[in-house]
Amino acid sequence: MIDFRSDTVTRPTPGMLEAMMRAPVGDDVFGEDPTVNQLEAMCAALFGMEAGIFCPSGTMTNQIAIKCHTQPGDEVICDRLSHIYQYEGGGIAFNSGASVRLLEGDRGRITAEQVKESINPDDIHKPVTTLVSLENSANRGGGSCYHFADIQLIKEACLQNNLKLHLDGARLFNALVAKNETCKQYGETFDSISICLSKGLGTPVGSVLIGTKAIIKKARRIRKVFGGGMRQAGYLAAAGIYALENHVARLAEDHAHAQQIEKALTAKDFVGEILPVETNIIIFEVKGRFTAPQLAEKLREESIFVIPISSKQIRIVVHLDITPEHVAKTIQVINSL
Repeated sequence: MIDFRSDTVTRPTPGMLEAMMRAPVGDDVFGEDPTVNQLEAMCAALFGMEAGIFCPSGTMTNQIAIKCHTQPGDEVICDRLSHIYQYEGGGIAFNSGASVRLLEGDRGRITAEQVKESINPDDIHKPVTTLVSLENSANRGGGSCYHFADIQLIKEACLQNNLKLHLDGARLFNALVAKNETCKQYGETFDSISICLSKGLGTPVGSVLIGTKAIIKKARRIRKVFGGGMRQAGYLAAAGIYALENHVARLAEDHAHAQQIEKALTAKDFVGEILPVETNIIIFEVKGRFTAPQLAEKLREESIFVIPISSKQIRIVVHLDITPEHVAKTIQVINSL
């Protein structure tokens, strides 16, 4: 089975499993798990931020951050394709009682001008705009990445208008590797960052929210309310430490594999538009003799698993469990269709 459905399907490597088995643990809700404490401090230091909190999922870290930065009745600005809007179960409304201003960006990326134009005036008829959320890389944008200069312009707009800036960094390290940017640049710019460890970095579970000490103190109370307090979570946190130490630079291999598959797809008459492949995600249009579900089924017959994200589009996600041999077989099957 060659599983391109998501980079969430990865399994721990032997080295990661060994690190998990050896982890010293305690009760994290009491703040006594040394491995969790190490991971949180490691993530915060990596980005030059003050503190972090380990949570079960990226959805939880995003939702906690939104609740930290907003009050019921406030409004959050984000791209219409954002994970926080599309794939978190209406959590912004359910958890924070906030509304959303959706922007039509470029492959999931918005601009400072769009942000400025979307800030509500001081009018009792309007929700109070308090937060801007970006996603980098952007999942539904085909793994598209911001230019850091554009993020800085958005930050300036936020500062000028007293808005907080959150980053859904589910695949942030993919973007950092692809753009040759640094963690510190992002830590200096965002008020909070959600770092997912269970996608490209390959851990079985977990995300870390980082920010100021005040934000993370508030986040701990919210995590408890959300049911996210874990006890001997150090076994999971150890996987995150191992991933940060061993699995970041190798993301470039995933990007190269994605580009090889993209090249094979461009030659096929049943493939239409392919979103530019910048990282580990390929989203392409299916046309002519196949629908997207039909093509997915054809690939499944060859033990290649992909996701039709609509009747006309398929998503392929490359990750650390995809070997060069898997890529070669996938290209061979594509060429044969």
